Amino acid sequence: PQRGPLTVLVLVWLQNRTHPQSKSPTFGEARSRTMAGEAAAGAKNHNKYRRDKPWDHDGIDHWKAEEWKAEYMPGSLLEESSFATLFPKYREKYLREVWPLVTRTLKGHSIACELDLIEGSMTVKTTRKTNDPYIILKARDLIKLLARSIPAQQALKVLDDATHCDIIKIGGMVANKERFVRRRQRILGPDGATLKALELLTNCYVLVQGNTVAAMGSIQGLKQVRKVVEDCMNNVHPVYNIKILMIKRELAKDPALANENWERFLPTFAKKNVDRKAPLKVRKKKAYTPFPPSQQPSKIDMQLESGEFFLNEQQRKQRKQQEKQTLAAETALQRKEERRQVYEAPAESEARKR
Repeated sequence: PQRGPLTVLVLVWLQNRTHPQSKSPTFGEARSRTMAGEAAAGAKNHNKYRRDKPWDHDGIDHWKAEEWKAEYMPGSLLEESSFATLFPKYREKYLREVWPLVTRTLKGHSIACELDLIEGSMTVKTTRKTNDPYIILKARDLIKLLARSIPAQQALKVLDDATHCDIIKIGGMVANKERFVRRRQRILGPDGATLKALELLTNCYVLVQGNTVAAMGSIQGLKQVRKVVEDCMNNVHPVYNIKILMIKRELAKDPALANENWERFLPTFAKKNVDRKAPLKVRKKKAYTPFPPSQQPSKIDMQLESGEFFLNEQQRKQRKQQEKQTLAAETALQRKEERRQVYEAPAESEARKR
């Protein structure tokens, strides 16, 4: 029979009462005895405390989602759980239209929901009738997907046990905004062809919206989608990963290759060093000198050099006015000369050429 900690303490106390001269070994003594016993026995036995698990065998699918039944939890939850998320202003009109559908669907799972148009938030919470403790997390994923512009009919599928979601944040992965837009466009491809191929290969629903990529599907498919998206934002074109997924899909159909390594079948793409664009302005490197550059003259130094420093405010204004008039006269003379040249007759050689 198994002994609890209280039983062990009582036995130790009785042993000390009956044999007061005997001392229990210290931790160091017990450890040295154990190490001596292991050395005498030979190699350390790692399977000493392992027990057979007849309920766990190779035929069990650990990823299989068991169907939840109401009789698994006859009582109600002890505490109320709630989740809230904000949504952008442009989603307000659509959410108002589909909110009755969302409310009816969540009511079938005994989940209460609330749409706050003043704060711009959606809230879901459990009720006294909720008999599935995990459905509140599914409802949380539902309002997240609705906030990320996924249609309501598609977002409601996340309430199924076999469907999961993943929201990939790509906003901070690329610093340059133009480069970020170009790489995000690669996920879509021409006329959405790349995105459609990714959805067919991973059996997931993918939506690129703003600074996030929302995906819905199985756990294995979501991992593949995340890898493709993150590699794309790290300057790896999604066509390469799509080609690898296509090869893996064909290899999975062959049962003879189920337990083999597929690395020899997958292509390896070498990185190419592409020459950068030449800069518009090429700055010539100056010869290195250990001495610092000469100090530039200050505004006061320039006024002292021109004599303006010793003039009063009125004299300075007169001097600036005179400089403006001189410059205006020179400009007018130059424009007059340009207009006069238009009326001059060209030379005979030039007229013949025309």
